[in-house]
Formats: sequence, structure tokens, C-alpha cells
Amino acid sequence: MKLKAAIVGMGNQTLSDHIPGIKESQFAQLIAICDIDKSKLEPHKELGVRAYTDFKEMFNSENLDFIIAATPHDSYKEILEEAAKRKIHILKEKPFARNLNEATHFKQLADKNKIHLTTTLQRRFNPIYTTFFQLRDQIGKLFFVDTQYNLFVEKPHEGWRGSRERAGGGCIIDMGYHLVDMVIWYFGLPHKVHAEFSSKAKPDEKYDAEDTATVLFSYNDGLHGTLQLSRYNAPKNEKIKVLGSRGIIELERGSIKRMQNDGKVIESLTREQAWPVAAVNQIDYFCRVVKGEREDMGSPAYHLQHMSFIDACYLSQKQGRYVSPQELLSNAK
Repeated sequence: MKLKAAIVGMGNQTLSDHIPGIKESQFAQLIAICDIDKSKLEPHKELGVRAYTDFKEMFNSENLDFIIAATPHDSYKEILEEAAKRKIHILKEKPFARNLNEATHFKQLADKNKIHLTTTLQRRFNPIYTTFFQLRDQIGKLFFVDTQYNLFVEKPHEGWRGSRERAGGGCIIDMGYHLVDMVIWYFGLPHKVHAEFSSKAKPDEKYDAEDTATVLFSYNDGLHGTLQLSRYNAPKNEKIKVLGSRGIIELERGSIKRMQNDGKVIESLTREQAWPVAAVNQIDYFCRVVKGEREDMGSPAYHLQHMSFIDACYLSQKQGRYVSPQELLSNAK
């Protein structure tokens, strides 16, 4: 029997990922959708599901196994609290929270109510990214990581994403969350972090969520790296380059290659379509977590690391020094 699901938030991520993903899911059935903007519900009548403008009404009216939550960052708290107390499991769009304190609260909600609260990690379901682990041992001792994620948003100051309070931050916590996850997945939580950032792409506008950032991070074993992010830098690109004593791994959305240190390619893997089934696999995986068939790799406990990294970025920029995310994480537990 398929798990009964509802979606809260009918924005771009839902339209491009969650609705197509749940349609193809082996284990989930969409029975309801919700958005405060009624006009966003009208185009989806063909889905044959019930539509709501109030998520509390939907929770009370439907017998749900889980929800997919994809809303502005400042609206998650009430949604998660209401779902948790009704024992409804939650698959949540990134970031896990706006800060480490909020993340700790969300973890307590999930623990208290014995529900699964999983944060989406699309790259975990793309074989390009998982192939990294097969190549890592071939490049010797790792010593430097260069990560970049750029895209162009014409008006980075507009809407809730331009507000630090509403979004929790700018490019570091929003689009940057994906690369923070890659750094933690591949190398673990760094020991030191230092960030510099600005919201100057539109100097005549008032907004405080950073549009461009550079983050330095390092580990006690000598591995160090940079994280470069921008919401005002065309063309769109995403790249991770890892230097080792015996070679290089370079990873982009649709390709990964292992090279000699002089740049000669030794082996490579490419995909013409970067994300053919990642959304479906993510939903199916979460359903298996709910059923007790898989361990939850996107659990609240795991994502406290991400939030400690991000909090360390903002604190380091404010104080003008390196900050230990591991210390922040230890103090939060």
C-alpha cells in the first residue's frame, strides 16, 4: 500500500521536482496540495487531489502519512510543529533550519513526536556525485578542495530571499546549502571556517541577505578549501575540484573525471541528463525510511552539522576570525 502524501507549497521546486517525483514514486500517493495563494492551486486540478489554502485544515481533514514541505524559510516552523504533533512525517526542502537554535528545536520536535524529519539532498541520488567515493582513494592524500556554485538572479534583493531574517541568510544558507552538504558528505565537518560576504550586487536597494560569499574551511589533517558562491554571477555553474598527491577529481552536475596532476584525464563519467530520476529516488528513499527499510541519512541529527557550519560562517564574518563549527555543534547538543 502506498503512503498518503501531501505537498505544502506550490513553488518552483514543487513543480519541477516534487510533483513529477511523486507521480513516478513506487511507494507514495499524492492526495492533497496546499498553498496560501489560491491561484497556484488552480492549474493542478488535473492531479485529481484535494486543494487547500490552510495547511492546518488539510492536516485535520486528511489522513496523511507524510508531507513534502517546500515553502519560504520563515514559514517552516509552524508547519513542522503542526505536522509533528499529529505524527505526520516530513520531507523538507533545504535548508534544515534558519540557524542552529531553530535546527535544535526541529530535532527536538521530531524526537519528541517520534517522526522522521528528513531534509532533501538531491545530489545524494545522482550517480555522478556518489562516484566520488570510488575515485577518492586513487588520488592519494587530499590537500585542497575548490568548490564553486554561481547563478544569476536579476533581482537578488526582492522577496523573502532578500531578507536575512526571513531566509536565515543569503547564498550561503540557500543555494550554498547543497555544497555545504557535499563538503560534509565527502570530507566531514571542518574544524575551522572563515567567511566573507556582501549584499552589494544592487547597491541602490536595501537588502541584507548576502548575494556573494567566499568561505575558507580547513581540517586538522591539513586538508583545506574554499567555497565560492554567488546569486549574481552568470553563467550558472557548479563545480567541485579536489587535489590529491596522486591526482585530481573534478566534478560538475553532469560529469566527474579523475586526472593526473598535470591535468591528463584518466577516466570519466558523464550523463546527458543531470537529474533524470533523482527526485523520484529521493521520495522513494524517504518512504522506505518511514517504513523502517532504510536508515535516514538526512536526519535532524545529521543536519545539525550543516547548521553549525553555516552559523560558523555568519559568526566568523561578524567577528572577523575563524570559528569552529565543531565547537558550535558540541555546545548545541
